[in-house]
Amino acid sequence: MRFDSVPKPPAVAVRPQDGRGYPVPAITPWEGDAPQFGLTDYERSAACARERLCSVCNTLMPRGPVWRVVGGEEAAAIGEALAAGLPYRNMAPTMEAPGHRACMLYATMVCPYLGRPNARRHVTADRAEAPDDLTAHVVRGAARGELGAVVGFADYEFAITPSRVLFRFIDPVEWLPYDVADEQLPHLQEELKREDQPR
Repeated sequence: MRFDSVPKPPAVAVRPQDGRGYPVPAITPWEGDAPQFGLTDYERSAACARERLCSVCNTLMPRGPVWRVVGGEEAAAIGEALAAGLPYRNMAPTMEAPGHRACMLYATMVCPYLGRPNARRHVTADRAEAPDDLTAHVVRGAARGELGAVVGFADYEFAITPSRVLFRFIDPVEWLPYDVADEQLPHLQEELKREDQPR
């Protein structure tokens, strides 16, 4: 499915776009007129953490669940725990910030890296020459892996260090697995329809 045929959440539709028409996530840094996809802007990420703003659309996330995209072993472990009715909490921090359900579903469908198991990163996440435990999986050439999932969590915690914004996610409440991101289209359509209903 072409990225420009994926239905956009309204707040994503008004985001700045690159020259191809890709909406630029809130935490993506710019160099001149060019967004640097795959990198994270420290100040923008910190603002999203403090103000509870979606990392994709930059609008408020209401109290309640937040979502993020996970892959590989973590996605599988969350699915197994939820299926068995067991608690799951990964104490390892991540630099990946949360967002709205619709925004994360949309991101899986338009981001080439998130969309397919064999897709590879084009850049290293923080441009570190020597990746550490936090960034080893987000280096140039790294593949997403066999399983992806959009996961809802009851809430998140964060810490802002001098060089990074770190997140921990608490208590998964929803697990939407996929191999190829097009499988998320019905969930995205359903979520956009639900958001469009008067409250």
